[in-house]
Amino acid sequence: MTRFLAVAAAAAATLALTPAAGIAQTPGGAYYTATAEAAPAKSSVVTRSTIWRCTETTCIAPKATARDAIMCELVAREVGKLASFAVKGEAFDAASLDKCNARAK
Repeated sequence: MTRFLAVAAAAAATLALTPAAGIAQTPGGAYYTATAEAAPAKSSVVTRSTIWRCTETTCIAPKATARDAIMCELVAREVGKLASFAVKGEAFDAASLDKCNARAK
């Protein structure tokens, strides 16, 4: 019985310290970072089922199920033309950003 409790405690500690699958591993939990050319009217925006938190011109969101390009288009549709868009710290190139901004409001 004692051995079972020790194994159970070790397993529980491991699970508690292991990050959940699918959660962004960047500071603050931001997987997507969008920088708008102008400050959004609201401090939070919802695209489909993703909540974007905005401060000044920067909006961040956790990982979503949609493709990265779709996430860019969705946030551009809500906040306007983007100056930049990054996924896990990797910025979109100019062509991808232009395509994304074609959907801006």
